[in-house]
Amino acid sequence: MSIEIKMPALSPTMEEGTLAKWLVKEGDQVKSGDIMAEIETDKATMEFEAVDEGTIARILVAEGTDGVKVGTAIAILAEDGEDAGSVEAPTKSETPEPTDPEFKGRPDPTDPNAKGDEGDAAPRTEASAEDHGRPDDAGAEPASGDRVKASPLARRIAAEKGVDLSGVSGSGPNGRIVKADVEGATPGAAPAKAEAAPASPSAPAPAAKPAAIPDIPHETTKLSNIRKTIARRLTESKQTVPHIYLTVDVRLDALLKLRGELNHSLASRGVKLSVNDLLIKALGVALVQVPSCNVMFTPDQLVTFKRADVSVAVSTPTGLITPIIAEADSRSLSSISTAMKDLAGRARDGKLKPEEYQGGTASISNMGMFGITQFDAVINPPQGMILAVGAGEKRPVVNGDALGIATVMSATGSFDHRAIDGADGAQLMKAFRELVERPLGMLA
Repeated sequence: MSIEIKMPALSPTMEEGTLAKWLVKEGDQVKSGDIMAEIETDKATMEFEAVDEGTIARILVAEGTDGVKVGTAIAILAEDGEDAGSVEAPTKSETPEPTDPEFKGRPDPTDPNAKGDEGDAAPRTEASAEDHGRPDDAGAEPASGDRVKASPLARRIAAEKGVDLSGVSGSGPNGRIVKADVEGATPGAAPAKAEAAPASPSAPAPAAKPAAIPDIPHETTKLSNIRKTIARRLTESKQTVPHIYLTVDVRLDALLKLRGELNHSLASRGVKLSVNDLLIKALGVALVQVPSCNVMFTPDQLVTFKRADVSVAVSTPTGLITPIIAEADSRSLSSISTAMKDLAGRARDGKLKPEEYQGGTASISNMGMFGITQFDAVINPPQGMILAVGAGEKRPVVNGDALGIATVMSATGSFDHRAIDGADGAQLMKAFRELVERPLGMLA
């Protein structure tokens, strides 16, 4: 029997995706674990593996197609011994559900206000549990020339009770008749019409009309799912999270000297530390030293983390993504450097796994390589803070009563003021500056 291959839910928030590329074609043999396609989700481009074995009989969704709903059939797999050439494409799909039922109603781990749909979804009844996802019976009797939509269980009960399904109003998806509808029906008679559903809440105000494009030579690029997600999340962050910004100037001379000595020692191992590697470590240690800033805000609780997983902003061709250096406070600098190079490379290729960029307890964004000396970064909810790092530059400094020159970097912390008070944020920035200016402290 042929198997429908459906658009998977590759992240907890994914509702639709773009079938970026097929890696198989009709007639190809696949087995469990084979990579069949690349799918662009709302987070990244990910590989889609086969679960079953068989032959690709039909490809139903062409590569490059966007807006493919989770659960939609994208291909048909013929099982061993089945003639792939005789498999026909389905004429009509049932309303799809996510392939992983656990995703249904699960809140987005990167969204502080997401509660899933547990609170507002109708309770799952016995009827819906039995009828969910089953195709209509091919032998359905007509009613006024139209096919009666009913589940096999409902049809069996109706036959036993002598109920005429043509007069039964269905309460299932798309008016489908389910078990509960026929159990309360009178044999041979049509039941009274179901009570009208309560009026739906007033529709939200229409979205603002897009600005007209000026009559100037231009080109347009369709927004990717990733870019749409970035736009949505940053807008939500600035609209719902009260930001407070704290800036400190940090002398880098001691850190640059230590980096040179460490790189000389690590050269035989092929490891070369970047300044950013040391700053990731410094932020991780500072977050553990000031746990009141290593937090996540939710509508009803404040979560304080016991370790620092630092999300690092990486620019990719499709947009910004934040791979995570887990346990940055306790990892060695060489481990951080090796992991960062691997994560950044795979981030630019769109090959990160969800667990490698979802989560994190705080973020760091370094734009010093572009010559930016100071900027304010937008918090990545539900994290409580993000550190924006500028370029190190020679500046005049005062040492005691003498004027001197030092390499100085400006660092700005953006803090969620619902969760972090200004004084706590100031303590974190002070701890970070001291670790950078006396870097042996982060190695202890």
